[in-house]
Amino acid sequence: MELPAILTLPRLHEVAAPVYLAFLVGEYLLVRRGVLKGHFLREDTHTSLTMGIGSIVSNMLLVGLGGSLVFAAYENRIATVGFAWWAFVLCVVLDDLRFYWSHRIQHRSRWFWAAHVVHHSSEYYNFSTALRQPWTGAVTGLVLLAVPLAYLGFHPALIGFCASLNLFYQFFLHTESVGRLHPWIEAVFNTPSHHRVHHARNPRYLDANYAGTLIVWDKLFGSFVPELDRDKPVFGLVKNIETYNPLAVALGEYWGIAKDAAAPGRSLLDRVRYVFAPPGWCHDASRKDSHMIKADYLREHPAEAGSPGFLASG
Repeated sequence: MELPAILTLPRLHEVAAPVYLAFLVGEYLLVRRGVLKGHFLREDTHTSLTMGIGSIVSNMLLVGLGGSLVFAAYENRIATVGFAWWAFVLCVVLDDLRFYWSHRIQHRSRWFWAAHVVHHSSEYYNFSTALRQPWTGAVTGLVLLAVPLAYLGFHPALIGFCASLNLFYQFFLHTESVGRLHPWIEAVFNTPSHHRVHHARNPRYLDANYAGTLIVWDKLFGSFVPELDRDKPVFGLVKNIETYNPLAVALGEYWGIAKDAAAPGRSLLDRVRYVFAPPGWCHDASRKDSHMIKADYLREHPAEAGSPGFLASG
């Protein structure tokens, strides 16, 4: 029967908070004593924790918006997968693929980036950065990517558990204190080294390493860039927000979209593009998206053409 199986699924949200806090405090103390490599700023950490708390509250209030769609898909499923061990493994892999494409979309369309930018807004990279989460994620519409899993026959409870397991794993990627791991681990799994690349604003590292758990998706779909010792990651945004105000962090990009889309003298198509085109798109090219930034860098550093991060441009 399905009900007992559902009841045996661990409730990660009940155990994650104290685990996160313990690792965050431990990292901070060890970094402060010089035992581990890393950087902290009190105001930045406070903002990250505030964003994390707000994200939990907003998700609790808005979870029904997308959850109902997933349950509706399951009610009309074409099969019943159940809760066997192989179903769990398969769901973990497929949900990780879902996360990859969801994450990639969030970086390539401004509407979705407006929520996700919160997670990238810190200029520091430590365990508190993992907790800097958006308050508006539940209203972006990306929950639709979970609908096919339910339609195939995976129970929403199993999908939710696998998604939470993915996020739990990713918490431990947000640190400067762990270098590169064994080559076979780096080849298959997302690691702190791979995820430092994702959080960096160096031209080489823009739009790279979208993986949740398995880095193989980036290698398969052409978005993998390794961390290079000669190009140390610099964390934050191409244009940093320079504020620790939680409301500004949570809603600032939406305000930017509204100003751009409502400005006078623009065509309807341009207004739509300001909402859904890649971040940085501008009708008069007065701002630059990630592809333009990479192209500018290559013009200034032609010897980098064909090197990691610029393979597509070489």
